[in-house]
Amino acid sequence: MFKKFTKADVHTKSNIKSSVQRGLKSKLVSTYPRLQAVIDDLVPKKSQLIQTKCEDNIILYSINSQVVFYEYFNELIPSLKVVHKYPELFSTVQVDRGAIKFVLSGANIMCPGLTSKGANLPSRESNLLRDSIVVVNAEGKENALAIGKLAMSTEEIKSINKGIGIEVLHYLGDGLWKLHLD
Repeated sequence: MFKKFTKADVHTKSNIKSSVQRGLKSKLVSTYPRLQAVIDDLVPKKSQLIQTKCEDNIILYSINSQVVFYEYFNELIPSLKVVHKYPELFSTVQVDRGAIKFVLSGANIMCPGLTSKGANLPSRESNLLRDSIVVVNAEGKENALAIGKLAMSTEEIKSINKGIGIEVLHYLGDGLWKLHLD
């Protein structure tokens, strides 16, 4: 999604009213319930949240020129910088070492990269459903390398084991990662 994203894709900026900001915060908490404990640190009450409309129906939300989260077709998704700050608050999967270079070039994650040795999917009890937003970690790495949307449930990924398992939305080094809004 952000592979070739540049400042040229950014259109209009506007300040968000506090009432809209409260609504966005509650939507974030309802989407990611574990954010409840840190939502006021993530989006402080006295800070000015800026909405930036971009190409392809993408809306960025930033504080102090740093993108905190973005909206894509009414779905709020955290930026990787937020995920790095609060890694334990998001659903996570792990890819094997062989998938790292492909993910960092913007490729979607194939099922074998999620089921092989070195990879890790949630247990059967915490099965993640199709279209869930997940943070992608890599074998042997400390920080997340991508955020994506499951193309099938984690149980389906384990049983089918072929095709695209995760559609990568945002990854280290993409246009959003490099973007600094002034």
